[in-house]
Amino acid sequence: MLKLLKYLHGSELVAKFQRACGLFLIEAAHQNGNWVHPPRETPLIDAEAPHQLARLRCGNGHVITNEKDSNSNDKHKENGYSVGVSARPQYEVRNRLLYFLFLVSAGLGHEVFYITFPPCLHWNLDPFLCRRLVNIWTMVMYIGQALKDVLKLPRPLSPPVVKLEKRVDAEYGLPSTHVMATTAIFFTLLLSAPSRVQFQFEVGLLVAVVLSVLVCLSRLYTGMHSALDVICGALISATLMLVTYPYWETFDRLQLTSPLSPVGALVLALFLSYTYPELDHYTTTRGDTTTILGVGAGCSVGYWVNERLGETFEPQGVLPIPLPALTLGGLALASSRFVVGVVALVATRQIMKTASLWVLCSWYGVSVKDIDARRRKEIEVPYKFTTYTSIGLVHSILVNRLFIVLGLL
Repeated sequence: MLKLLKYLHGSELVAKFQRACGLFLIEAAHQNGNWVHPPRETPLIDAEAPHQLARLRCGNGHVITNEKDSNSNDKHKENGYSVGVSARPQYEVRNRLLYFLFLVSAGLGHEVFYITFPPCLHWNLDPFLCRRLVNIWTMVMYIGQALKDVLKLPRPLSPPVVKLEKRVDAEYGLPSTHVMATTAIFFTLLLSAPSRVQFQFEVGLLVAVVLSVLVCLSRLYTGMHSALDVICGALISATLMLVTYPYWETFDRLQLTSPLSPVGALVLALFLSYTYPELDHYTTTRGDTTTILGVGAGCSVGYWVNERLGETFEPQGVLPIPLPALTLGGLALASSRFVVGVVALVATRQIMKTASLWVLCSWYGVSVKDIDARRRKEIEVPYKFTTYTSIGLVHSILVNRLFIVLGLL
């Protein structure tokens, strides 16, 4: 069993999968702490991030160089780096279709997806489904993030693995929170939607399985997780959903009707943010976890307020309702709501981030531009919590009322 676990956690298995999908590490000599690349006929492309696809050139292969992120943990090789230098080995893409497919699939576990998909459900279909997703997503993500920093298991090594993402280089690997989050979102929606919306369950199941599998494979393709990280992420997420499923309705009722609900949501989220496992080096996990908890707390309070005001914006009539028809007018209305809603959330984020950072940095006598100071717990946790709790409140309370004023609802 231990031999199997070691094999599944090994970097070579990830590298084999990448090569099978047409992603190859280019051989390089390591001299004086720097990677020296042999000359090739294929032009080199500086891809600072994998989403900058427009800079690729056509040819037999796409050779791309990556630079290490400023957050990368150079001194901690166990997180997946065997060289403490400013440049990574180059790589060659021989299958553009899989390259695009897996990068798009990986995006389903990034912040952009989180701040667009659930709000779209709230603004255009059913706030109930958004509330359920946010609740499960918050729980799953907190447990996944905390497990990473408790277990402290390394990410795959590069080389032999090609790494296509930079931001989370300094984080530990097991479990994959991308896999945990997306699995939880897709299957929570699948289990919650039948009582609210009319759709063919088999089709929904197929979509949930396909998207979850694509995200799992994308974490191997991007070189950010081992097979063991991905398997454990999926199993932990499934276990959490299985254990909590019988209590979803009870929690919904308490969340909306208990007078202690808003206080409990804020206090618990803030407590978990401040007691997050400490590491001997900085990573983005504490800040990301505080962001998640802040959004969850803000949305929870917002939905409670809507219930108290007697205006939840949920579908009226007999449930489940038919899915809205796809018409040009409906798409235009949904697009308008999306644009207005996102602008409201982005504006809230910018205003609250600027204000909270200014207050906290002034209080502690440091510059707002001091990145190291902003990473201190006494600054990072309250500024992120305040910012993203505000986003949750604006999303759940104000945006729908703004739609009414603008005639979009």
